[in-house]
Amino acid sequence: MEFFAKSFQRITLLLAWLAAWLFVASGVMLSYEVVARYFFLAPTKWAAELSQLCLIYGTLLSLSWLLQNRRHIQINAITSFLSDRTQRLVGILTMAILVWFCFFVVVYGWAIFYDSFERGRTTGSLLDLPSWIAELPVPVMFAFLAIQAITEIWKLASGKPIPTGGHE
Repeated sequence: MEFFAKSFQRITLLLAWLAAWLFVASGVMLSYEVVARYFFLAPTKWAAELSQLCLIYGTLLSLSWLLQNRRHIQINAITSFLSDRTQRLVGILTMAILVWFCFFVVVYGWAIFYDSFERGRTTGSLLDLPSWIAELPVPVMFAFLAIQAITEIWKLASGKPIPTGGHE
């Protein structure tokens, strides 16, 4: 399991870097759109929609890394007063709930993606991109998030240090 956890950690780091670059690309596209629209009176057809896709993909690609590094919102006002063992049990319980939630997102997200793919549904925008392009990363990246949550359960159960996320 240790080898799998380390390998998955490398994959999530790679995805987080890709997400960061997608956020940069989104900012560049929107900046270009503003300059083109207001200074040259020549708005683009593509900048808004492609930047939205970059934001969708960037957000979803970063989910596993964010959980791994505890960068999601945590409210630990009560749990910080608990013993180490109880904190581990609470952590395992919350990760198990997350896996359960991810399961439903993967199942229903895949159904939505597949329906759009099968029907050839499009966005209806100027680019008229296939809808499944924006829908596919939801089930895929929530599956990655579930794997990360299972990895976190293993870490908590095996006595590894409880990560804090560094927000304190």
